[in-house]
Amino acid sequence: MKKNEVPQDGDNLVKGESNWLNYAVDQNGEYVQEISVGWEPENIALEQAWEVVNEKVEEARTKVLGGQLSPIAFYMEVNIMDIPLLANYMDKYQWQVRRHLQPDIFKQLSEETLDKYAYVFKISRTELMNVPTNKNTK
Repeated sequence: MKKNEVPQDGDNLVKGESNWLNYAVDQNGEYVQEISVGWEPENIALEQAWEVVNEKVEEARTKVLGGQLSPIAFYMEVNIMDIPLLANYMDKYQWQVRRHLQPDIFKQLSEETLDKYAYVFKISRTELMNVPTNKNTK
């Protein structure tokens, strides 16, 4: 795309992001970096995608606080992971990760396993054990 064709459609709707870096061709035919606030349909699609992610996080938080799931479910959603991906990071079988989503099994996990989950989620073991009760705290 040419430098003058880089999308600048209104405000960027993605929270926390003000600009996107794009590469475009300038008048000399060379690639240059060009800042864009985005393309409105792209911004709307991204906002909708983040709404879905946030809904899944809140659903997982509710289930964890209600005793239906272990904290692993919450942090898995916060990190936009699914069971196959998390199992891969943990060097576990998927069925093992599914079991660890059960609160009674989670309580029996070794310190080593808890530390590995914390490492994968980039949090402390204390954070892993205590899911935030406030949705503004992640």
